[in-house]
Amino acid sequence: MAFDLSLSHTTLDRGSELRRDPDLLPRLLADPMTGVLELHGDRFPVSDDGKTLVLRPPAPADAGELLIYLGEVAGRAVICVALPRDDRDDLSGLRHVGASLGPDDVGIAVTAIGIANWHAAQGFCPFSGHATEVAEAGWLRHCPGCGRDHYPRTDPAVIMSVIDADDRILLGRGHNFAGKGMSVLAGFVEPGESLEAAVAREVMEEVGVPVTDVQFLGDQPWPFPASLMVGFTCRATATKLTLDPVEIADARWFSRTELADAVADGQLRLSPRLSIARHLIEHWYGGAIDQPAGEPFLRSSR
Repeated sequence: MAFDLSLSHTTLDRGSELRRDPDLLPRLLADPMTGVLELHGDRFPVSDDGKTLVLRPPAPADAGELLIYLGEVAGRAVICVALPRDDRDDLSGLRHVGASLGPDDVGIAVTAIGIANWHAAQGFCPFSGHATEVAEAGWLRHCPGCGRDHYPRTDPAVIMSVIDADDRILLGRGHNFAGKGMSVLAGFVEPGESLEAAVAREVMEEVGVPVTDVQFLGDQPWPFPASLMVGFTCRATATKLTLDPVEIADARWFSRTELADAVADGQLRLSPRLSIARHLIEHWYGGAIDQPAGEPFLRSSR
């Protein structure tokens, strides 16, 4: 069963070699063929069916906003203009429409949200405290106080299906999950740690289960706010659960029949297919799992 990860689909040519050209953004703003994605916080305009981004030509006011060169799609240059959050009806978030966007659009949306989130957190230099200045078409922030250049960073996170000797899967509920939501375990990679070591540490920390045979299955960007989710499966060598009360509200083992029954009768809500978590669960299950419409998976989201 091959993973079909929506957020990994992209035809975006980032054109990173163009970013140092100081005339790039002015030239693109003067070209009516340039596509401009308005990003209002973490929301953007989409077509009525939610399957296509709405890109507009440049406008004079764009020159005074935070601009980011995203690259080219189908020969058309695309830039993002980052604006304050707006609750207009024609705006949607990546969690809601990401699985419906095609390869031309999903790369634009994921890149725009990820880089805009980085800008929102990098207004001041962590070394000198000076306000930083945007450079390289939105892909660098320079500190005039200490001379340091700050580039976007992505935080690697591991996410894993834990399978026991009886071929059951372990699902847990975080404190920010809706009442019936459960998913596979996940956590950030620590400094000096390999991905496989992070899998073993996170499972032990969160539920007290030792694991072995860690195997990579797939990865995808997750700009909430700036992660790369790296998916694994692993084997548990014990099944007794000792939950970390800070991280985990509940956890249990499921056979395939138990999971299918719990989903069908509404007692269990799985993560949406946009996330790699759902694919890890369905990889173990052996096929797609249909669940009835119901409450959101998370109590709150960005």
